[in-house]
Amino acid sequence: MSRPKRNLQSGFCYHITIRCNNREFRLRRLECREIFFYAIKKAQSKYGFKLCALCIMSNHIYYLLEFQQPEDLPKIMH
Repeated sequence: MSRPKRNLQSGFCYHITIRCNNREFRLRRLECREIFFYAIKKAQSKYGFKLCALCIMSNHIYYLLEFQQPEDLPKIMH
């Protein structure tokens, strides 16, 4: 049985969680976090989403995003 399609709407904030591959602790070093921030800023300029909150742990990340177009979420996460 497949997962039901997400009902994403513009103008709402969405809580998103991602984790590192194999649950490895890849985000401990400052250099890794800086590269991650660079990637977020580049995605923001390309897709125009609003980053309401961000929490970076050593092996996972929490986002609170508000995007203009619902179909942009998979592109943002890629």
